[in-house]
Amino acid sequence: MLNRPYSRKMLFAVFIAVLLVFNFCTLVLAYPETFRLDGGGRLAKDFSAYYIGAWRLLHNPSQVYTRGLVNDEEYQVYPQPQAYKYLPSFLVLVSPLLSLSYHDALVAFDGFQFALLPLMAFLLYRLLSKKSLAVTLAVAVIVFIPFPLPHWGPIATYYWQWAEGQAKVFETFLFLLAFYLGTRGKPHLSGIAFGFAAFDPRFALLSLPLFLFYNRRNLRAAVGTGVGTLLLSNFWLFYPATGAGFINMIFTDGVNTTLYAYAYIPLFTIVSLIAVNGREIVEAFSHFTTKWKRKVNSRRGSSPNKLI
Repeated sequence: MLNRPYSRKMLFAVFIAVLLVFNFCTLVLAYPETFRLDGGGRLAKDFSAYYIGAWRLLHNPSQVYTRGLVNDEEYQVYPQPQAYKYLPSFLVLVSPLLSLSYHDALVAFDGFQFALLPLMAFLLYRLLSKKSLAVTLAVAVIVFIPFPLPHWGPIATYYWQWAEGQAKVFETFLFLLAFYLGTRGKPHLSGIAFGFAAFDPRFALLSLPLFLFYNRRNLRAAVGTGVGTLLLSNFWLFYPATGAGFINMIFTDGVNTTLYAYAYIPLFTIVSLIAVNGREIVEAFSHFTTKWKRKVNSRRGSSPNKLI
């Protein structure tokens, strides 16, 4: 007779396999869309923002946040590339794809991210090891199933992730990796993963409670490494032209960027993990706050200038 932990693992593995098959079918259905143009035929796919952004970062950093084509011998993606709206650190991670042509790189990026899904399932399983099997399977559905959304279609989230060559699976993987490394007592590696995952600051802020919670025993090391990684991997922003382009992007259209279908992949993942760990997160932060208050009060009480 199978023991209970083994049965749990096997059932989870079979369940994930079914979800991944469904997701692979979504990838196949989305493939023809990668050849089509966006915006009424005016723009290439979202991946073009990463591809051209990476080229500009290596050859002309001042133009990373410039909209449209730039006449500086850069690789041309027609009719024109999408605008880049993330931190420069992400471009470092995708720069190896410049060795391929634009569309081949898009397909390779989709393939690479699909290969991350089983690893994400493993990380999710480990993060939820103390939860019931029902909770673990429910979160797995939320993370890996292509959800329907109004005006986007019946398999919207992952369909447009693959169709646009978006980076939300990669981003979600980095967040899960940061959380997992925190639980394993590796705060420096956790901070590095979180620092790179923060290329989209919106989801970094949303996931911050989880990052702090999973690193609560090594908080200083994790936060210090995360901040250091974020600053070092985005040092291009200290170059005046690049920094000005980034600020201009934020205040022109970056702030107004809506949640497209693929953005729900990291959103659903982070929110579901916060929900299932809600009580533990509150207790951990309450304990931390109480401990901090006691430390502050003890310092005040031991101050030589205290009035008697």
